[in-house]
This record gives sequence, structure tokens and C-alpha cells, in this order.
Amino acid sequence: MARLQDGTLAQTRLIQVTDPTVFAQYHLPGALPVAPGELVHGAPPAPGRLPDLNRLTALFSRLGHADDVHYIVYDDEGGGWAGRFAWTLDAIGHGRWSYLDGGLHAWAEAGGELASGPAEEPSATSPAIEVDRGPIAEIEDVLAAMEAGSTIWDVRSREEYLGQRSGSARAGHIPGARHLDWMALKDHSRATRLTEDLPTLLADHGIDPTVPTITHCQTHHRSGLSYMVGRLLGFKDIRAYHGSWAEWGNRDDLPISREEA
Repeated sequence: MARLQDGTLAQTRLIQVTDPTVFAQYHLPGALPVAPGELVHGAPPAPGRLPDLNRLTALFSRLGHADDVHYIVYDDEGGGWAGRFAWTLDAIGHGRWSYLDGGLHAWAEAGGELASGPAEEPSATSPAIEVDRGPIAEIEDVLAAMEAGSTIWDVRSREEYLGQRSGSARAGHIPGARHLDWMALKDHSRATRLTEDLPTLLADHGIDPTVPTITHCQTHHRSGLSYMVGRLLGFKDIRAYHGSWAEWGNRDDLPISREEA
């Protein structure tokens, strides 16, 4: 059970977002599996967009979702997919979640017990899932953010940012976007726990928690981590552009740049 801010107790769901084969080999006792494919729309040209309501309802029904459930999320890569799940929770208006820092690797390093085999699934529920657009950015939101001078945070690799490599028809980045690779947010020397002194790291890259921020990558997987970091650091206003570069880079009517912001 988890204790909420108002002092009441809530049901807890421990969620491991990972490939099903990994879950079958290693997971925390009591964890429930969520496959990355359950969190994305999957269709080109922007496969990382939020799934439709039918798929979201099926997922959260399987997890035994209810208004008082508190989710503890983790993955086996240092927060990308865990952050994507946290963003999905925010996108259905459910902000009751925590992150297990470092996930599976940190747990194992600390000597935590690991289980294998299938999960013991909770009783299915019939949640009335609705989408809250607050955490979601679309193309028009990104264009408005560019005009307003808000922060656009690109967490792809430097090669992708500079247009030296691309998974889309066009290469480069959204004009004015700040670059801070998602890999810099997690510390592999500390079993993928979050990097120490993240506020200083972000400030050094021009990312200000008091300024409205939109983060993205190629398919809003890597930017799951940056979104979650922003939420954990108390950003005033952070959204994720779920179409990401897969959408932007495959449109020929949107501006691109290959220059440093």
C-alpha cells in the first residue's frame, strides 16, 4: 500500500515496462509487466503517438486500474520506458505515480530479490479512460512554443540533432531546440540511477524549470525520461511532443535547422 498526500492509503501497482522475455527472466516480486508496444500507437509516420482509447482502456483494465491506485514504475534501461508510462498516466489524468530510480539494474545491484516466470495479474477493472491533453504537445503546440520563446528540449543523439543521422526523411532539429541527450540523464556507473545534480546539468544546457518546456526525441521513447525528469524536478509546465521527429522530420512543410541553438 502507498500513503497519499492526504494521508489515505492507496492500492499499489508495481510496473515493469520491458520486453516480455526480459520480464519472464527477471522482475521484482509482485511486479506487473507492460510491454513497450502497449504504450505506443505503432503506425507510421509517427509510431510513438499515444494509443487510441480502446487500447488504453484494455491496458489499464488488465492492470486493475482504479482512481486510488498508486503506480511505482521502472524499467531495465534507466527510465525511458518508465517515463513513457508515467507520461501515459498523466495523459489519462492519473498523476499518482513514483519512479524506482535505476529500475531493474539498481535493484539487482542493491541485492534486491528477483523473481521469474509469469506475473500474478490483478482482477481486471472497467476504467472509464479519458485523455487529458495537458501533458501532450502536437505540431501546432510546438510551433506556438517556438513563437513564444518556450523551451524545446531535444534528447536525441548529437548526430541526430545536427542532421548527421536521421530516422526520418529529413535530418536536423526543430529551430531553436535545446539539445541534451537522454543518456546524460542516467548514470551507468551507478546502475542507471538518475544523474546526480540534474538541476545544474539542465541549467548548463539552457533548460529552465520555470519556462514552459516541450520535450521530444524520434518516437517519444527517449523523451519519456526527459519528461519524467521534468516532472520529478517540479517543472512548472512540461509536455511531450508525442509525434516527435518521426512526425516532424517526415513533413516537408515544417521548418528544420542544423545549427546550434
